Amino acid sequence: MQAPRIELLEEKTLVGMHVTMSLIDDTTSELFRQFMPRRGEIKHKVDASNYCIKAYEDSHSFENFTGATEFEKWAAIEVHKLDNIPTGMESLILRGGKYAVFLHQGPASAFQTTFQHIFGVWLPNSEFDLDSREQFEILPPGYRPDDPNAEEEVWIPVK
Repeated sequence: MQAPRIELLEEKTLVGMHVTMSLIDDTTSELFRQFMPRRGEIKHKVDASNYCIKAYEDSHSFENFTGATEFEKWAAIEVHKLDNIPTGMESLILRGGKYAVFLHQGPASAFQTTFQHIFGVWLPNSEFDLDSREQFEILPPGYRPDDPNAEEEVWIPVK
């Protein structure tokens, strides 16, 4: 895996759906099955990319992280402004700051390998510490989670 690029992200406004889950009880596919048919209802889209966001409690620590640790998972898109949010959806402000941006290549089922590299190899050996902001992936237009050639950006908050 290549070294990440470091980006300073400005705050983003998103609209989408969310659920509480854990890695053991991962309902990401169900969340996106509900969201994708309705994303056309969202006004003022910035682009056609989808965001898959993991929001942990501020006190979250990977030292205490287990497969049962719960977090809020969002399926969302970025918008220029909040106006007429569709029923059953909510807004989320993605906090800005410094991020390490990795490229995951391959199907979503292989994401665990990328995750393990980021948190088991790269982060402990880097000059950075994990920050308590949202982690997210940007899924490009046409992204298919079962595609062996799929690519997605993985944004990890660092300080």
